[in-house]
Amino acid sequence: MEKIWLKQYPEGVPAQVDTSVYASLVALLEEGFERHRARPACTFMGRSFTYGEIDGLSAAFAAFLQAQGLAKGDRVAIMLPNTPQYLVAIAGVLRAGCIVVNVNPLYTPRELEHQLRDAGAKALLVLENFAATLQQVLGQLPQLRTVVLAALGDQLGFFKGALVNHVVRRVKKMVPPYSLPGAIRFNTALAQGRAAPRRLVDIGPDDIAVLQYTGGTTGVSKGAVLLHRNLVANILQSEAWYRPALGRVPQGEQLGTVCALPIYHIFGFSTIVLLTMRVGGYSILIPNARDLPALLKTLSKQRFHSFPAVNTLFNALANHKDFSSVDWSHLRICVGGGMAVQQATARLWLEKTGCAIVEGYGLSETSPSVSCNPVNNTEFNGTIGLPLPGTELALLDDAGNPVPTGQPGEIAIRGPQLMAGYWQRPDETAKAMTADGFFRTGDIGTMDERGYFRIVDRKKDMILVSGFNVYPNEVEDVLTQLPGVLECAAIGVPDGKAGEAVKVIIVRKDPALTEDQVRGYCEANLTGYKRPKVVEFRTDLPKSPVGKVLRRELREQPQPQKVDS
Repeated sequence: MEKIWLKQYPEGVPAQVDTSVYASLVALLEEGFERHRARPACTFMGRSFTYGEIDGLSAAFAAFLQAQGLAKGDRVAIMLPNTPQYLVAIAGVLRAGCIVVNVNPLYTPRELEHQLRDAGAKALLVLENFAATLQQVLGQLPQLRTVVLAALGDQLGFFKGALVNHVVRRVKKMVPPYSLPGAIRFNTALAQGRAAPRRLVDIGPDDIAVLQYTGGTTGVSKGAVLLHRNLVANILQSEAWYRPALGRVPQGEQLGTVCALPIYHIFGFSTIVLLTMRVGGYSILIPNARDLPALLKTLSKQRFHSFPAVNTLFNALANHKDFSSVDWSHLRICVGGGMAVQQATARLWLEKTGCAIVEGYGLSETSPSVSCNPVNNTEFNGTIGLPLPGTELALLDDAGNPVPTGQPGEIAIRGPQLMAGYWQRPDETAKAMTADGFFRTGDIGTMDERGYFRIVDRKKDMILVSGFNVYPNEVEDVLTQLPGVLECAAIGVPDGKAGEAVKVIIVRKDPALTEDQVRGYCEANLTGYKRPKVVEFRTDLPKSPVGKVLRRELREQPQPQKVDS
C-alpha cells in the first residue's frame, strides 16, 4: 500500500525515527536519570520523587534481584497500582537484565495463577493489599521463589502521619493489607540491594524487555513478547508525533502528565510513564482513577499539560460536579486510546477544557501506539489518525488481500514497535501474522483518500442482522449523542428471524429518559437493521481496569445484576 498518509504529517514530524540510538530500554532510562537528575520524575500524594532518587532506588532493587539468584532473562512480575515503587521496579528489573511482567492487582486468584504460571515468574513485587490473592495460589507456583511485599505506609520512610492516613483512606479502603509469611519487605529489599554489588548486564535490542499480557477480552490472555527495541522504537515514535504539542509547553516549565491509567496497562506503562521519563517530564500518579473526587482533588493542586485517557474517564470527569475545581487551561495534549472516543464526549471535553481530544490507536502487541491524529488538531474527527513514523497499516479481506480505499477490512500492522510474538505460543503467533510480517489485529477499519484510518469495530463484536453487518461502535456513537444518555453498549443477541438482533444497554444521565425516546432517536438516526430490537437500562456497565466497556460480559451475562426502575 502506498503510504499516502505521509502527505498529511504535521511539519517537523519525520517519516521514520532512528531506533538504533539506544541499544536497550535501560540505556534510554539511564540517560534520562543522568540528564534530569534533580527534576521530579513523578508526584504521588503530594510528594515528588526525582530522577536521581529513582536512579538510586532502582539500582538497589536491581542488585537485590541479582543477589536473590535471578539471572538475565528471568521474569519478574509487578503487581502494583500507580505508585512510585512501580517506577523503581520497572527500572530495577530491567537493569538486573530481567523481564518485566505487568500484573493487574485486581486479578482473581485464577487469573493471577494463570499469568504467573504462564510467564514462569521467579519473583513478584506485590502491594500488601493484594497479597491475600497471591496466598491462595502460592502452592501452585513452585517456580515463584521470591516475593517482595510493598506497603504504601512504609514506602521508603517518606510517608508519615496524616499523609499515611490519607493514603489509607483513598487506596487501602478497597482491600485490607495482608501480611504474607516468607515475603521480603520492599524497604528490606532495598537495604539489602544497597549493601550488595550490582553486576552490569549486557542488554541488546533483541533481548526481551516485557511480557505484556493481553486483556483477555477476546479469549485466553496471552503474553505479548516486547523486545527492548520494540519499546524504544515506540517511545521515539510517540515523542516525534507529540513534539508539536510538547513544543507549546511554556519555556522553562517541566511537562506534567496525568497518569490516571494503570501502569500495568501498556498505554500507561509505555505511552505515559516511559515516554514522560524520556522527555524529562513528571507523571502525576493516580492510584485509583475510579475515585473521581480524589482524582479531581489531586489535579486541583497540580499544573499539568498532558492527559492521556480512555473515553469513559474523559466522559465521567466532564460530567462530574467538581470538574470546574481543576484549572484545565494549561492542557496542551489530550490523547484518547484504549477504546473508541465518542463524539459526544469529545465535544463536551473540548467545550469544558478548550483542548481537543486527539484519538489514537494501539495494542499490547504493538508497544502500544500504532496511529494517532495530529496533536495540533483543534477538533475531533472520529478517526484514529495516521500511522506513526515507520509504521505501515494495511486493510485486508478474509483471504488476506488488500481491500479498495474506503472499503472496510481487517487492520494489519507492520513496524518496529511490533512484538516478536506471543510468549510460548507459536501457534497463536502464526495465526496472527501474515507471510510478509503484518500483524492481523481483528479490528475492522477503513482508510480515506488522505490516509486517515477509522475503526469500524472489532471483528468478533460485529453483529450480523439478516446478512447485514452492524458495527456496535456506530450504534453507540449515535446513542451517546442523545441527551439523557450517559454511556451505552451495543451487542448482538440471538433472533429467530434475523439470526441476530441489536440490543443496547444504556446508563441514563437523565432518569426521565424512556425507551420510547431511545427508539424514536434511533429511528431518526439509524437505518432499520441497525436499530435496537432490545433496549435495557442499567445503573452501570462492566468495564476492564482501564475503563473499556466489556461487551463480552454483556453477551455472556445478559441478565443485569442492577437494573434501573
